[in-house]
Amino acid sequence: MQAIAKWLVARPYYAVVALAVTLMLPAPQLTSGAILVLLVLVQGARLAVVKALAAAAALVTTSLILGGSAISLMVLMAATWAPALLLAQALVTVRSLTLILQVSVIVSVLALLVFQLLVPDVAAFWQPYLDMMGEIIRQNGLELNAEILTADVMTVSAVLVLWMLYTGALLLGYGLYCRLPSGTESFGRFRDLNFGRVIAFILALLSLLAFVIDAVLLESIAFIIFVMFMLQGLAIVHWLHGEGILPLFAIIAVYVLMPFLQVLLIMALALIGYTDAWIGFRRRFKKV
Repeated sequence: MQAIAKWLVARPYYAVVALAVTLMLPAPQLTSGAILVLLVLVQGARLAVVKALAAAAALVTTSLILGGSAISLMVLMAATWAPALLLAQALVTVRSLTLILQVSVIVSVLALLVFQLLVPDVAAFWQPYLDMMGEIIRQNGLELNAEILTADVMTVSAVLVLWMLYTGALLLGYGLYCRLPSGTESFGRFRDLNFGRVIAFILALLSLLAFVIDAVLLESIAFIIFVMFMLQGLAIVHWLHGEGILPLFAIIAVYVLMPFLQVLLIMALALIGYTDAWIGFRRRFKKV
């Protein structure tokens, strides 16, 4: 990672080419977004924007020559680079990785509420996507479970996926930044991440209210916050490796198994992270 980080900041056009090329890869938020985060942390937001605009100009020009859709490309660039730029600049301003990730939880919940307010018929909004997914499932010889794929599930899944992609870009870009030689600043270690008891208490309160009054919206918010604790569980895994308790192979195994054991592994990490918010495994271990 150190070699990649050094290469990206070695020459101006290296970063421009990397931004353009990685935008065409699957999940560009994790690749192109992470590169933009690195550029903001190293060179500042202004120079990072200039390089992003250069990459955008090259991509749009190429798209027009090849007969592609320039509008779709610009939407992709805005959806990928704008959140990464905001997160990176917020990190530089606040100077606390933990605080930025805590705020990302609140922003995600607010985004869900805004979506519910702006879209009066959520079922109609998601129906074309549900039909498309149902067709893909049927073409692969599988059966569509209508009870699982609902509008509420799609809304919650969209919020969580976007949150994971954008926070993943921030963490990956910050990780590359920390691998650079001397001269970098520290905004906290990911392995020390703790969402805190306040967010944990809010989750418990929302879960209780959702159970008492049977409110679907509260259930969705509580579920989103709980899943986000998987990031704290993942931080504990990294902390255990840093303390020499887990080998590097264990870290690699977690990331390799993530696509195959998505629900099981994410829920396990979320449970570990949520429990740690109340108990403080790392603090207790240091005392021992």
